Amino acid sequence: MYLIRGIQNIDLFISKYKEVDLIATIGNFDGLHLGHQHIIQNMQKDAEDNNWKKLVIFTEPHAKEFFAESLGTKEEKPPRIFPWSEKVKKLKQLDVEFSFFLNFNNQLRNMTPETFIKEVLSRLSIKKIIIGDDFRFGANREGDFNFLKNWGNENNIIIEKTQTFFMHNQRVSSTRIRECLTKGDFETAKELLGRPYTFTGKVVYGQQLGTQLGVPTANLWLPQNKLPIAGVYIVKVEAEGETYGGIANMGTRPTVDGQNPVLEVHILGFSGNLYGKKIKVEFLKKVRDEKKFNGLDELKEQIFKDISTAKTYFS
Repeated sequence: MYLIRGIQNIDLFISKYKEVDLIATIGNFDGLHLGHQHIIQNMQKDAEDNNWKKLVIFTEPHAKEFFAESLGTKEEKPPRIFPWSEKVKKLKQLDVEFSFFLNFNNQLRNMTPETFIKEVLSRLSIKKIIIGDDFRFGANREGDFNFLKNWGNENNIIIEKTQTFFMHNQRVSSTRIRECLTKGDFETAKELLGRPYTFTGKVVYGQQLGTQLGVPTANLWLPQNKLPIAGVYIVKVEAEGETYGGIANMGTRPTVDGQNPVLEVHILGFSGNLYGKKIKVEFLKKVRDEKKFNGLDELKEQIFKDISTAKTYFS
């Protein structure tokens, strides 16, 4: 999959693929859940029938994240199902040929719908655009389906609105999935995502606290995006080509006055060096919320209880 990194790289893309006609969709696509997959599957049929290639346009960060940062209210940032790098991987798995990373910044925020069409959409050989039923774009969200439809009619470009995807008479949405993950309802999240909820990250050096307590952990690098999970979880871990059970803590480690969120995973039955390597963590069940203990001895006691809970689960 070819990734266009920002408006400034459109010309480079055009120079390589100027003969390629596109069917495009625009949105946030957080989670790439079943609703998003439904859109891409519909694009695939049109692409095959017309010899088009699929293009997914998405913004980073999410607009609400941008405004929370710019207003200095980081704690109000909405959680992200997964970071944009994972989004790119999932798009590849869905056989999307091209994706377009649009940096949501002040320039994009203040861009009128007319300018967005001129600077982005009109420069690409797009033959059809599919958007969600709630899609808005441009400064003050002034652009909508009718705006795009009028532009499409003038330029012989098909503009189509996709209907909301329902499961069990309920709307499948990123918001709903985030709520499930926050509550620890991983079964419903799995159903809506069409796959288990996982996080893949690189193992980095931490404070070695787990080793000091006799419970070595793999610390995973986390993106700046706020994730919708917090607490202690029973997990399944893929590492070094093998699958293990585990217990994971996602939090700031208040007992040792931690500040930034860390994902620490104790892998049951594993012994080896994972530093610098990527592992995949699948969240299965929430055990408890993170809490501040009265010293390391009390923390250690609780950790061994959590490990025992995980062993019982897998047995």
